[in-house]
Amino acid sequence: MNNGNYLIPANSKKSMLILGFFTTLDLIVFGIGVVLTFGMLVIGSQDNNIVKTIIILLPALISAFLVLPVPHYHNVMQLIINIIKFFTERRRYYWKGWNIYGEK
Repeated sequence: MNNGNYLIPANSKKSMLILGFFTTLDLIVFGIGVVLTFGMLVIGSQDNNIVKTIIILLPALISAFLVLPVPHYHNVMQLIINIIKFFTERRRYYWKGWNIYGEK
């Protein structure tokens, strides 16, 4: 500490993440996708149809895509949440400050 200034390392938030990349929610989403895919493979893997195989693998592929890290955001899931919030939530900005064109 130097005159009230603090030095915070750039990777301080990464130490709170699992393996440096994932939150608990990320692992839950990925785990659900893998479990669903595994269950669908056990149930429907009797024939060699490529379309059926792709459909069976979709839960794992989608969940892996959602937890994929993205620059400037945590992952794709957080990016999608921010986009939805941007277009759906109503934002109000209240002006508090100086107005040079105001009344004298």
